[in-house]
Amino acid sequence: MSTKVETKTSTYLTFRIGTEDFAVDVLKVKEILEIIKITNVPKTPDFMKGVINLRGSVVPVVDMHIKFGLAAEEQTVDTCIIVMEVSIGDEIVVIGAIADMVKEVINIDAENIKPSPKIGTAVDMEFIDGIGKVGEEFVIILDINKVFSVEDIKLVKSIGRERVEG
Repeated sequence: MSTKVETKTSTYLTFRIGTEDFAVDVLKVKEILEIIKITNVPKTPDFMKGVINLRGSVVPVVDMHIKFGLAAEEQTVDTCIIVMEVSIGDEIVVIGAIADMVKEVINIDAENIKPSPKIGTAVDMEFIDGIGKVGEEFVIILDINKVFSVEDIKLVKSIGRERVEG
């Protein structure tokens, strides 16, 4: 009699920022947009590029290069905005994140996800859920809920309210 070992598989959206490949849980992604006009909001941090109008809703947009301390890249035809739901405590906030390109939706078995290394990446380790092995390549799996601080989320929410009320 044989026993079957179940391996948990998770589904991720992969995208590129600079020269690194990242992934987020596909359940956090609402949609992917081509770059559209972003309205600048004065007196916000450098990583906050502004807001977009998404079917009547104000969505703050963050440049992930700047958020991660990487050099800004020129926009190309592949540059896009990944619209995601970020949870902080019991609140959910919708944020757009500028990425250089979306790659694909992939499944990664839990056995192919390793803890993040202690050194060697340009990204603050608290954002990283693990390193996934996809074929011969690696992808940095982000915990999108930890990419943004409570202060970032408060700022994002206030920007959204000001734009709607103003």
